[in-house]
Amino acid sequence: MSASIKPDRMTAMATIIEQVKSTLPLYESETFICGSKGSCTGCPKKLLEMVDSELTYWESAMTRGITPQFDEIRRFGKMCTSVKRALQRNGLLEK
Repeated sequence: MSASIKPDRMTAMATIIEQVKSTLPLYESETFICGSKGSCTGCPKKLLEMVDSELTYWESAMTRGITPQFDEIRRFGKMCTSVKRALQRNGLLEK
């Protein structure tokens, strides 16, 4: 029986960042326009700006050799999952 090897914290955060970049429409112009007439569930523009800010911070921090703690990895992953759900509810992402 072989035990699966878990990634180190730098690799885990880098993996989440890559998944976020490939999944969320961070830099697509249509996500930065509020087109809903009061039926918006969370502002897509603000949510994506929040994710982009956190993502940029961690890319920079990791480049400087700062290793994220487990709770920081969990919090970033949870935030990205919540933003993805909000974008799905607003019709900007497929489920």
